[in-house]
Amino acid sequence: MTTIDKSEFEKLIEGILNDRELILKHNPIGTDEEILLWMLMGCLASYLSLDATQTPCFPGRPTAETYREAVRSMLRGKMVPDFDAEPYLAKLSQQ
Repeated sequence: MTTIDKSEFEKLIEGILNDRELILKHNPIGTDEEILLWMLMGCLASYLSLDATQTPCFPGRPTAETYREAVRSMLRGKMVPDFDAEPYLAKLSQQ
């Protein structure tokens, strides 16, 4: 099982924030927060080498909270050592 530490998670968040304008420009569907959380979810799926059965799927239109919960779910049991992801997720919510 692939794991992630706080430093690597922080790098993912910072990379998304650094590319924020480009990400938003090329993904115009949804709120800014939804798009950035969607991008994080995709990056985590790749980083953690998750297969289709381990990647959340959504019945209906996802919201920012849906994506945030999906990220939390993807991180559960994969953070070594455990860390608080909430401050980093909050950074993606700031305008």
